[in-house]
Amino acid sequence: MKPGSSPPFQHTPYDGSSQPFTVGLKPVGEEAWLEPDPFLGAHLAEKERLFQEKREDVFRAEADTDAAQEEVLRLIADHLRCHHGTTHRPADGGFHIPSAGRRVSLDGRPALLTASRLVQEDLVVMRAGPDGYRLVAASLCFPSSWSLAEKFGRSMTGIHDNVPGFNGTRMGQTVARLFENLKAGQLVGRFNWSLYPDGELHHPRPKRIREDLSESALARLFLRVERQTLRRLPGSGDILFTIKIHHDPLAALQDHEERAALAAGLRRQLLDLDADQLAYKGLTGTRDALAEALERRFG
Repeated sequence: MKPGSSPPFQHTPYDGSSQPFTVGLKPVGEEAWLEPDPFLGAHLAEKERLFQEKREDVFRAEADTDAAQEEVLRLIADHLRCHHGTTHRPADGGFHIPSAGRRVSLDGRPALLTASRLVQEDLVVMRAGPDGYRLVAASLCFPSSWSLAEKFGRSMTGIHDNVPGFNGTRMGQTVARLFENLKAGQLVGRFNWSLYPDGELHHPRPKRIREDLSESALARLFLRVERQTLRRLPGSGDILFTIKIHHDPLAALQDHEERAALAAGLRRQLLDLDADQLAYKGLTGTRDALAEALERRFG
């Protein structure tokens, strides 16, 4: 998509620009770090609901992460002041967010929770330890089939123990080296995509696409794209991992000017997935029918 375009289909890594189950990191400009979009108000409202109803599920932090949390809050506040004054208006020691109809004070604690109330991104802090970097603090409202309760405190190896081709392979080793060598001031990003049967943002449980892929069933699917960024916190040395969810209804692809090319790219990537990758994406037994349906409708 062109810079500045609005959802849906702001990012389309399945078009061939990214490959699934690869590291695929690319530099990100500071001005493009965070992505407030027309869904800002709705996403922040859903975060607030989850903080009120399921806080233990979506927010956790070890006791010695206060300084790192403060760094994250400062970084995000500074970025919003510099690059997103339209969506986030500085006001009385915080920000007024017109699309959300709310003001967020920067005095709220825990600091990571306050930072999360400002942006659509989920925020994860990773810290170096004897077994590599591990998850020590997170506001994770919109997980893509993983649970913060299960992954909290784990190393990168433990977090990715169910990801095909990560542990004991070049991919896992590459990520470990990246975490060790990432410099303060560097900002890198990558994408993941998956297909989901509904438009829910909070998805801690594994998903599965039904084998019924009639035209109406296909139209109800969503393309879920994770935009992930990594940067080292200059004070603590921890790494901040951000995850922005773009949840695009597949039916809306019909109105996209590049629908045939995007559907063909998605179909190619589906057909290239092996058995383990299909299982991880919840597409075992459904991939071929989905590929055929995409060709039939958009080809």
